[in-house]
Amino acid sequence: MRKHRLAIFASGKGSNAVNIMTYFKNHPLAEVAAIVTNNSEAGVIDHAAAANIPVLIISNEQAADSSLLLNLCADNHLDHVILAGYLRMIPKEFASLFDKRIINIHPSLLPKFGGKGMYGDHVHEAVIAAGEKESGITVHYVNAVYDEGEIIGQAHCQLEKNETVESLRKKIAELEKLHFPKLIEQTLIGSYA
Repeated sequence: MRKHRLAIFASGKGSNAVNIMTYFKNHPLAEVAAIVTNNSEAGVIDHAAAANIPVLIISNEQAADSSLLLNLCADNHLDHVILAGYLRMIPKEFASLFDKRIINIHPSLLPKFGGKGMYGDHVHEAVIAAGEKESGITVHYVNAVYDEGEIIGQAHCQLEKNETVESLRKKIAELEKLHFPKLIEQTLIGSYA
């Protein structure tokens, strides 16, 4: 049986990408087959090179072109797209044709604190400012609207009275590390390990 071939789309340093590459290294059912980035200076490029995973660099204009993305996936035999710190909107047609094959992670408990402009520390600042008692991560399928695709799974953490953006960022990073690869695996094989 052919392994599921995953493409990780990332725009930054790649901490989630590294975690996913490590998790699926020598996995019996799936492999990270490519890193796609819209940032030629992204730290994820060095991580991919160290793991001997091909890197495809695209421009922001190309990132908005459904036909180009579909061809890129077809030419490289890519079955699933994992968004890990990818800061571009997925084009509508691509999301539709790759239905339930594009997975994103968001650093809050959606539907709270999602949508355009809500990423990274912007989310943590909003969570703390709203006086929330908990936050967490949401792994979800991607559709044509920011952060509104079907939820695959969530993981929670409690907020302390003196919570800061920095301390919350660390809690969220731990949840991402622990749960993101397993939730991806769940979508591929149908059960959370």
